[in-house]
Amino acid sequence: MIEPIHDKIKRSIHAAEGLYHRLVLLVGESGSGKTGVLRAVAAEFGSTVINVNLALSYELQELTARQRVICLSDILHQIANQAQSPVLLDNLEILFDKDLKQDPLRLLQSISRNQTVVASWNGIIHSGRLFYAETGHPEYRSYESVDALIVGMDGTATIDAEKNNR
Repeated sequence: MIEPIHDKIKRSIHAAEGLYHRLVLLVGESGSGKTGVLRAVAAEFGSTVINVNLALSYELQELTARQRVICLSDILHQIANQAQSPVLLDNLEILFDKDLKQDPLRLLQSISRNQTVVASWNGIIHSGRLFYAETGHPEYRSYESVDALIVGMDGTATIDAEKNNR
């Protein structure tokens, strides 16, 4: 029997408790069902899913372009700190906006230092690399080394690889 993805997320949340960055990334392409999985996890933990695009847009709307770049990290920390653990983040596209001059993965790692964070990642894992967007796209990102637990919408999970290496 194949283990459901939300169960892999739950196991990853528990495994993340002892890590430096308590970050779990739910990786899948647009329309793959990440939001539904996050909602199922939220229901089990009595938590809510935060729409990052909506929350940050609201907080950034009154700021100048320069203030947005400077304040975004602090605002994201405040949003996460007000949430119940595990913090469940969806719709992260705003973090990739070139005008905001941020490194989305580093932002997520930063907020996961003091609390467990599960974030949807609109992209793929291929040959051990984490990708966001297509090559040539202005928001394209590629990460070779990711300090996070990863659960793919294809059913793969770093927690499974760790279990098999024991």
